[in-house]
Amino acid sequence: MDIYARLREDHGKQRGLGAGLLETSGDSAERERLFRLLKNEVQAHAAAEEQTFYAELIAMSDGQERARHSIAEHKEAADLLEELSNIDMSSSAWITRYRQLHERLVHHLDEEEDEVFVRARELISGGRAKALAAEFDARKRDEV
Repeated sequence: MDIYARLREDHGKQRGLGAGLLETSGDSAERERLFRLLKNEVQAHAAAEEQTFYAELIAMSDGQERARHSIAEHKEAADLLEELSNIDMSSSAWITRYRQLHERLVHHLDEEEDEVFVRARELISGGRAKALAAEFDARKRDEV
């Protein structure tokens, strides 16, 4: 498995958790469970991705712009996750803010897959892409 397939695997998990959260209501155990899982998944994924995949792209002048943009989007998501952690889940403000996070998260995942991966494939060799998948897995385990 190369880094692109590995990251897509996590993206699918994030999309599923995110969509599931939209189906919850109030301060329910299911909302709390899904939010905790999504928050942990997004944070561990972003940290491991930045330390492996994006570190590789930033080291290449032709990959820096896209990498920096994606890292900035990770920061936005982290800020929204933290904000959501401090809002009462039963309030309308929580679901309103969560919808904003969900929209940004889906946009980010789509952009990575449709644009960043295309550019990265031009810059990163197939062998290196496979090695990055293993490095990503090791880093993500450290983050969980």
